[in-house]
Formats: sequence, C-alpha cells, structure tokens
Amino acid sequence: MPNFDGTGPRGLGPMTGRGLGPCGRGYRRGYGFGRFYGFGRSLTKSEEKKLLEEELKEIDRIKKEIEERLKDLEKN
Repeated sequence: MPNFDGTGPRGLGPMTGRGLGPCGRGYRRGYGFGRFYGFGRSLTKSEEKKLLEEELKEIDRIKKEIEERLKDLEKN
C-alpha cells in the first residue's frame, strides 16, 4: 500500500494488492484494522468508515460476479 494511506495499489482500495504490505503480513489481516493502522497509528472514525464502505463495495462486486457465474452455470 503506497504511503500506508489506505488506498491500496493504484488507488483501488484495501485488500487489492499482492499481500506484500502490512495487511498481508499479519499486521492488519481481516477485520481488525480498527485498532492499529500503519505504524501504530489509530484510525479515525472517518477513516474507518471509509475503509468499511470500500470493503462493502468490494463484497458487493464479488457477490455480483458470483451471481453472474451461477447464472452461466444454470444455462449450461
């Protein structure tokens, strides 16, 4: 994650990289990112809200892909 600013690679959001940063190495794995961020800096409420909103968008995108794949499988 460039600059440890929560934007992920190429500004695509968290959890979109190759797992080489602090998130992928156990410092902020899963949903425990509210406690520590980067080098021990706590998230503000607005930062946490933004990250959760981005995570929800990603979940919705994945859900849509799964639904589309299920429809394709039902056709065949």
